[in-house]
Amino acid sequence: MVPVFFHPDMGVCENVLRACYAGGVKVFEFTNRGASAYSTFLKLREIVDREMPEMSLGVGSIVRASDAEKFIDAGAEFIVSPCTSMPVLEVCKQKEIPYIPGCGTVTEIFNAQEAGCHVTKLFPGDVYGPNMVKGLMAPMPWSMIMVTGGVSPDKDNLEKWFKAGVYCVGMGSKLFPKEVIAAKDWSYITHKCKECFEIIKNAK
Repeated sequence: MVPVFFHPDMGVCENVLRACYAGGVKVFEFTNRGASAYSTFLKLREIVDREMPEMSLGVGSIVRASDAEKFIDAGAEFIVSPCTSMPVLEVCKQKEIPYIPGCGTVTEIFNAQEAGCHVTKLFPGDVYGPNMVKGLMAPMPWSMIMVTGGVSPDKDNLEKWFKAGVYCVGMGSKLFPKEVIAAKDWSYITHKCKECFEIIKNAK
């Protein structure tokens, strides 16, 4: 399970990152969705280097090669896109950084695999649903699918995705409800992460 998060308040981002790590998260996708994203990422990179030896920190919502290069140079360990961008892929190849492109069809997923992407993102997941993954895995069982969009931290939802054959799920707003962030209830996030990992473990 990969948390997907951005907030304009750097303090919120720091606390969410720490709460996720305390909950067992080892891969965190910080999304490039605001003017403060780059400066916040630099701070998060420092925190990971100092406090979280097992954490892999990457950047999502990347659609331009220039942004991919900037964040990779700042320490992003992987890049995620909502679409498939060949210029971003080329930057990631040059920098030897994993690229997870967004795909919406079997052909897009296959072409991304052929281009060297080991993990591909099915997005938006709630539009396609678990049956899309199940249907894909029959003829292409080697596929490593990350689903983002419409994934929620509850047993029914997570079990459907993993029983369909996903490799991992990206989870954003439903893991971080607005009221929880407003209340600064970081322990809720830690608990939810632990809960999700237990559900996923039992679903596999």
